[in-house]
Amino acid sequence: MSARDTDWDGVRLHVVTGKGGAGKTTVAAALALALATGGRRVLLVEVEGRQGIAQLFDRPPLPYEERKVAIAPDGGEVCALAVDTEEALIEYLEMFYSLKRAGKAMTRLGVVDFVTTIAPGLRDVILTGKTSEAVRRRNKDGSFVYDAVVMDAPPTGRITKFLNVNEEISGLAKMGPIRNHADTVMRVVRSPETAVHFVTLLEEMPVQETLDGIRDLTEVGLPIGGVVVNMEHPPMLAADDLAAATAGTLDVEGVVRGLKASGLEHDAEETAAVLAAEAVAHARRTALQGRETERLSTLSQPRYVLPLLPDGMDLGGLYELAAALREQGAA
Repeated sequence: MSARDTDWDGVRLHVVTGKGGAGKTTVAAALALALATGGRRVLLVEVEGRQGIAQLFDRPPLPYEERKVAIAPDGGEVCALAVDTEEALIEYLEMFYSLKRAGKAMTRLGVVDFVTTIAPGLRDVILTGKTSEAVRRRNKDGSFVYDAVVMDAPPTGRITKFLNVNEEISGLAKMGPIRNHADTVMRVVRSPETAVHFVTLLEEMPVQETLDGIRDLTEVGLPIGGVVVNMEHPPMLAADDLAAATAGTLDVEGVVRGLKASGLEHDAEETAAVLAAEAVAHARRTALQGRETERLSTLSQPRYVLPLLPDGMDLGGLYELAAALREQGAA
């Protein structure tokens, strides 16, 4: 296994959150690949039941078991686990109460949904507990089964309640296995071995949710990781052209002449008008990115930037994003 200095030396649990649509599942998968590069073994955990990991790695829906989904560059492997709440609850009842058969009966009767609805803190402690168990698990020789675990966590608006299970479970259990389990989870989540990373777009709402989420986690003492800016749109025009587009002073006649000189005389005026409108939209988007970048610059956390992939997201793109994260020191 190759040694490498990163921003997160010593971190074994990487929790990835972000506003819906910001690409947190994609970033979590890319981070898992980056962490596995060079001979490491990484577990990627999904807790929302969307099977997003399977789609990214072009796999059939994942069962409730850990399964290898990818080989990382220079060796190493990524395993994945899609946590099923019902199966995890049955496993939990078997582990702490020897009630496996009762758990299956509860599933058939719909009691599991009822219990996790009236006590959502129990659902979260089960999901986070499964992940923290993977972080602590060891081989017979004492080494860790996984060098790192990456959790594709719930969105930013719910991440504090999801991770702060001790607080959420306080009204449900003051002692006993549930309380002990919650305490064990929190020892992992609050430790220096955990980092919560935020994924954002350079847009107003995702950036605001990132700022709010970092503030909320800080207030309850949970460990903040880095900020991943996803799908950055690179400027395609020179600074003078961007300024002209923003001010509405683009030389549209010059564009018409250029089109005609290139042999595109048919509908040159209409084409130039469309291009000018696209330039204005691009200039506005670039200006927005600049403003939101300034807002993020107030944070002390490391920041990583991932480009917008022009051909869309596929397995090759995932490896490209993993390489970008490694180049910037995230893994």
